[in-house]
Amino acid sequence: MKPLFAVIAVVASAAISAPALANQELAQKKGCLMCHAIDKKIIGPAYQDVAAAYTSEHVEQLTKKVLNGGGGVWGTARMVPNKDRGVTEAEAKQLVEWVLSLKKKAP
Repeated sequence: MKPLFAVIAVVASAAISAPALANQELAQKKGCLMCHAIDKKIIGPAYQDVAAAYTSEHVEQLTKKVLNGGGGVWGTARMVPNKDRGVTEAEAKQLVEWVLSLKKKAP
């Protein structure tokens, strides 16, 4: 019986992490990870810092910012308009929701 539980745990874990991985892959594909990282500032803020500062109530606002670019919130560097780089509104929303899902859990 124990091996069966181990297999179920592995399959469940893969199913849970698959959407997060898919969004990280989208971030890589769209060039987001050239300026951002999950846990550290590069040019733009760390995604975990963004997640700590915003809630799901900000999805629309942040989606527009990803599409149209912006600056001044996290320093002097400006984010380029990603709609000019081939990011669709649906992709921008998916990326924002993924970033917000990276909020650190309280210990």
